[in-house]
Amino acid sequence: MAKPKTQSSSSRDAALIRSAHEVLSGKSKKNTLARLVPFIGPAIIASVAYMDPGNFATNIEGGAKFGYELLWVILASNLMAMLLQSLSAKLGIASGKNLAEHCRDQFPRWVVWIMWVVAELAAMATDLAEFIGAALGFNLLFGIPLFWAGLLTGVATFVILALERYGFRPVEAAISAFVGVVAVSYLIEILIVKPPLGTVLYHLVTPHFSSAESVLVATGILGATVMPHAIYLHSALTQNRIVTRNPRKQRLLFRYELLDVFIAMGAAGLINMAMLIMAAATFHTVGLTNIGTLEQAHQTLRPLLGSAAQWVFGISLLASGLSSSSVGTMAGQVIMQGFIHRRIPPWVRRLVTILPSLIVIGVGADPTQTLILSQVVLSFALPFAVIPLILFTRRRDLMGTLVNRPLTTALASLAGGLILALNAFLIYRLLLGA
Repeated sequence: MAKPKTQSSSSRDAALIRSAHEVLSGKSKKNTLARLVPFIGPAIIASVAYMDPGNFATNIEGGAKFGYELLWVILASNLMAMLLQSLSAKLGIASGKNLAEHCRDQFPRWVVWIMWVVAELAAMATDLAEFIGAALGFNLLFGIPLFWAGLLTGVATFVILALERYGFRPVEAAISAFVGVVAVSYLIEILIVKPPLGTVLYHLVTPHFSSAESVLVATGILGATVMPHAIYLHSALTQNRIVTRNPRKQRLLFRYELLDVFIAMGAAGLINMAMLIMAAATFHTVGLTNIGTLEQAHQTLRPLLGSAAQWVFGISLLASGLSSSSVGTMAGQVIMQGFIHRRIPPWVRRLVTILPSLIVIGVGADPTQTLILSQVVLSFALPFAVIPLILFTRRRDLMGTLVNRPLTTALASLAGGLILALNAFLIYRLLLGA
C-alpha cells in the first residue's frame, strides 16, 4: 500500500524516524523526555475530535444548568475514550493497516459499501459542524458576517492542509499549536473565574444526578464522547509513521503510543472539564441556567467577567474549529482510501465540504443546533467503528504480539456497549422528543 502524503520522506520526518528506531533499539543516548518526543503526535491529532465546537456546546450547557455536578461524567467519558483510541493506535502499529482497510479486507463487499457510506456521512457531518464552529469564532471575535467568515475559514483550513506536503511533523505541529491555544485559553478562563477547588474535586469523583434532565445532559456528554472519524484516523496515523515488525520493538512502540494517548487525551479531558467549570462558575452561580447557544455564552461573558474573558472564549472556539475542521478532512481521506481504495486531493475534499457548509450558513441555520444535529449523525455511525475495532484487536492473526488481553477486550466491550446505548438513547430523545 502506498504511504499517504503525510508520511512523505521529508528530511525532518526521516530524522524523527531514525531517532525513534534508535530508541526502540536501545541505542539512543538521549534523556527520557527527548526519547519520548519522536512518538508524540498521532494522539494529539486524534484528540482534537474531543474538544471540537460540539463539545463546547454540550459542556457549557451542562455547566450552566447543573453547575459542577457532571464533572465526573467528563472524567468517565475521557477514560473510555483513552481506551478505545489506544486500541485504534495499536491496530495500526500491529498490522500496518488502518481500521477502514481491515473492514474492506474482512467484510463482504456489500457490507463494506454500507460502512463506507455511513462513515463518509459521519465525516461530512463532523466537518460541517466544525467548519461552522470556526466560522462562528471569526464572527464572534471580529463581527464578520457568518457567510464571509465561512469563506475565511475555508482559506485557513486550506493553508493548514497544505502543510501535508512537507511531511507529517509540520501538520502535527500546527494541530498541536491550535490545541495549545485552546488549552491556554481555558487556563486563563479558570484563573479568571476562580472556581472552588474543593467543590470541583468532590464532583469530579462523586457520581450523582439531581434530576431526570441532568441524566439527559450527561447522556449528551457521554454519548458523543467517542468520535468515529477519530477512531478511523488514529489507526491510519500510526500505521506507517514508525514501522517495525519486530515483536519486542512493537511492544515498546505501543508503550510510547500509550504515553502519547495519555498526554493528548488527558489534555482534552482537562479542557472539557475547564469548559464545564467555566460555565458553572460564571453562569450557574448567578442563576443563568438557560445558556443554550455559543453566541449567548460569548455575549454573557462580557458583563459578567469583562471583555478579556469574552475574547479568550472566542479565540478558543476559533482555534478549536480550525483544527478540528482540518482533522475532519484528514479523516475523510483515510475513510475513502481505506474502504474503497480511492483517494482525492485534500483540497478537493475541502472544497466539496465548504459548499454545504456555506449553504447551511446562507439559509440562516442556527450554528449551535447544527452542532447538536451533527452529534446525532455521529451517533448513527459510531457502532460501525467501535464494534469492528474491538473484533479486530482481539484477533491474534491480525495483531500478533499486540493482541488484546481478555481483560482489555472485556473493558473495551463494556465501554463500547455503554457508549452505544447512550447514543441510542440520545438519538431517541432528540429525534422523537420523548
